[in-house]
Amino acid sequence: MRSFFIGLAGGLGLGYLALRAAQAVRDLRDPFPPRPQDPKAYGRLHRRLMLVGIARSLADLGFAAYGPLGTAAAPRDGAAEPRPYRIALFAGGLCASALLDLPIAYVEGHVTERRYGLTKQSARSWAIDQAKALGVSLALGVPLLELLATTIERVPRLWPLVVTAGMFPLLVFANVIVPNLIMPLFNRFEPLEGPLAERLRALAARFGAGDATILRVDMSRQTEKANAYVTGLFGSKRIVVADTLLDHFTEPEIEFVVAHELGHYVSSDVWRYVGVGTASAGAIFVGASVIAGRSNVPPASATGLGRLMFAASVLGVVVGPVLAAYSRSRESAADRFAIAATKNAQSGIDAFVRLRDRNLAEEEPPRWMEVLFSTHPSLRSRIAALERAPSG
Repeated sequence: MRSFFIGLAGGLGLGYLALRAAQAVRDLRDPFPPRPQDPKAYGRLHRRLMLVGIARSLADLGFAAYGPLGTAAAPRDGAAEPRPYRIALFAGGLCASALLDLPIAYVEGHVTERRYGLTKQSARSWAIDQAKALGVSLALGVPLLELLATTIERVPRLWPLVVTAGMFPLLVFANVIVPNLIMPLFNRFEPLEGPLAERLRALAARFGAGDATILRVDMSRQTEKANAYVTGLFGSKRIVVADTLLDHFTEPEIEFVVAHELGHYVSSDVWRYVGVGTASAGAIFVGASVIAGRSNVPPASATGLGRLMFAASVLGVVVGPVLAAYSRSRESAADRFAIAATKNAQSGIDAFVRLRDRNLAEEEPPRWMEVLFSTHPSLRSRIAALERAPSG
């Protein structure tokens, strides 16, 4: 029975890859035509692709860990591979995964967004971003995988606790280097100047973030969607506003969106997410170690880690709805903060309506989607909360 499911996963994965590769080649030769900008159609397609993506990811991980290649690569003497060989396997696996996923990502990401008018990025520019992402993945992923393998070797029984303890500083480190070092690899960040910048600085100063660097980012390079965010750990406060937001929204609407993001900063949501992420990762590590530990493959080997990642991914899907619910609660809190900070609920309503139209967002996705996967409350519920709020 196990062989049947492994073979089925491999066959479906290869068939899906072949289909998307053929579509990618066809689009590169003769681009697919645009589609009507229908939020409901876009939402349905997005949900289908998301569910297929989850199933495909689990199938690919399971086939890689338990299929012929994973079984053949597993050490037979009860010990993990020599470190240089293991590192080479990690790097090779990441490269192979990225290359095999390339046509799928191209069709389901780039082509879909282009057909719905949500990106003007060229295929060449998109491919360059993918190459950069692979470079970052190799630079960070390979050392982290080797560190995990070494930890399992050194403390085979206690490694879930040791790795969980290490997750907290790792997530803090990620929140520092990602906005400051990694994101500038993909976009250009420039100081925002003028009356709007002063308006946003005055808003931030009321909540202890007046010294934040206020930046404009060329998000339009990848997408027509609008966004803004606030980051800040260890003196690295940044208020970042996308050019798509600056170019298509009014100043009061932009102020409300930034106030929402500032609410996350004032409420220390970064630290909250680091704590929740550490706790959930710990639970997943413990569960994955039990599941993967039933195998006779050395847990610190490349194959052993592959089986551990498969188990962790399955558990991640199970834990996902709890994390999504927590995220929705923090988004609602940030909305309430923005109302109190701006005293202008109407600008929030206008901003959400404009975001809905610009981002092709459904006002009310299916309930199961919101409960299981959505990190934000539905737009309809957020607008309704703003309509009930006093303004002025």
